Amino acid sequence: MPSVEDTKKIHFYFLKKCNSLKNRTILKAFLLKLLKKEGVKFKSLNYIFCSDAYLLDINKRFLNHDYYTDILTFVFSKANDPVDGEIYISLDRVKENSKTYKSSFTYELHRVVFHGVLHLSGYSDNGHKNAAIMRNMEEKYLSLYNHVSRET
Repeated sequence: MPSVEDTKKIHFYFLKKCNSLKNRTILKAFLLKLLKKEGVKFKSLNYIFCSDAYLLDINKRFLNHDYYTDILTFVFSKANDPVDGEIYISLDRVKENSKTYKSSFTYELHRVVFHGVLHLSGYSDNGHKNAAIMRNMEEKYLSLYNHVSRET
């Protein structure tokens, strides 16, 4: 079980209201287990939940991409150093994804939360093969998390 001190190294910031992330302490502990299972040394992680407009601005300014996305992941640590990162999630895109994929908003939100950590763990979603691997890993961790979160 991750220590309380370690869970304090994961922060959730809400620039847009969201009532769907219940049991945040359990989620943080699970994220730490995921990172450990993937062999990732960990320093700190910030999740910033925002709007489409906010994330589009970041996408344009830092990546020169002029399109909406559900998530952007930034790593600030150097190779082989413990991971220090930020994950920006558009709650507007998550809502659209839930409609598109006919799933609940909470399910999609957790999927994207895990997606970002998988990027920090070295997974890519560029190309069909990598995207399929990423989707399988998301499903694996969603299933494990749903099992863990029901037990508590």
